[in-house]
Amino acid sequence: MRRFNRLPDSAIKCTLAGKNGEGKLANLGLNLLIGAMMITLTVGIQTAGFIQVTHFMGWMVNRFRWHGRRNRVLALITVVYGVFILLTVEVWAWAVLYDLLGVVGDFPSALYFSTVTFSTVGYGDVIAHSDWRMLAALEGINGFMMIGWSTAYLVAAGIRVGPFRHGEHF
Repeated sequence: MRRFNRLPDSAIKCTLAGKNGEGKLANLGLNLLIGAMMITLTVGIQTAGFIQVTHFMGWMVNRFRWHGRRNRVLALITVVYGVFILLTVEVWAWAVLYDLLGVVGDFPSALYFSTVTFSTVGYGDVIAHSDWRMLAALEGINGFMMIGWSTAYLVAAGIRVGPFRHGEHF
């Protein structure tokens, strides 16, 4: 397995000691730039993934029928697993970034930190290097948005083709 080399400290550290805090401002800008790129990536993953999950859900429902009818529970299970896979890919993308930047000690810690941050649990037992705290905060906001979007997608799927069609259960 190929291991990516971490970026040199000079490439990621922008904490130049200036009188007016220019280094901190540059570091904040770098955090915001990288965070914006990661948010764009996760939105792309989520969008493309929802399209694929929707197509796969339709294929599964049409292929596996129960007593000649569409299996609505199978449709919702397909969506739940699809959403879980998408969110997992997004968490792993953040973890790889943290590992490349050296935000936390090693990849398992980066994956754990990313999972806790993306899900907005935030235990605090693993913390980001002080130069990358804003990046971690952006992941928390990104995770909050992606999980919320996923919830909306699950509700829409449950109402449209799943077991919770309008007027049948509530």
